[in-house]
Amino acid sequence: MRLLALLIASTWILGGCAGMQQADPPRVTVVDVEPAESQGLEARMLLKLRVQNPNQVPIDFNGVSLELTVLDKSFASGVSNQSGTVPAFGETVIAVPVSISVLGLLGHAMGMMGGKSVDKINYEMRGKLNSTNSGSLHFKSHGELSLPGS
Repeated sequence: MRLLALLIASTWILGGCAGMQQADPPRVTVVDVEPAESQGLEARMLLKLRVQNPNQVPIDFNGVSLELTVLDKSFASGVSNQSGTVPAFGETVIAVPVSISVLGLLGHAMGMMGGKSVDKINYEMRGKLNSTNSGSLHFKSHGELSLPGS
């Protein structure tokens, strides 16, 4: 009888573990960039990010951090303690202030002027959304930016 109870309990536990699904990472894209007050050798921008939740469970969050890479070099980074909820199969917009080193910006400009014509710039954004119910949810997006006049 004890063995039967143990078998039933282990089947129930294993079935419960199998039912737990790994959540898909949120999809994050930049929807707007606004200038912000800068200081000294640091430029500031406010990135507005559209966060899409491809899962059937809402994401409650209380912070976001990100790093933006341009031409395979670190370009900007930022954090925000903004909190809210991304609904199940829904989306929300989060504002994240980012810092850009003016010296780094000059280095990127010099690299782009290295002889060949550049009409598009590759970028990558990596970060994490701190979820109060799922831990840190990492995201990554990338693409190309077209330069004016190209």
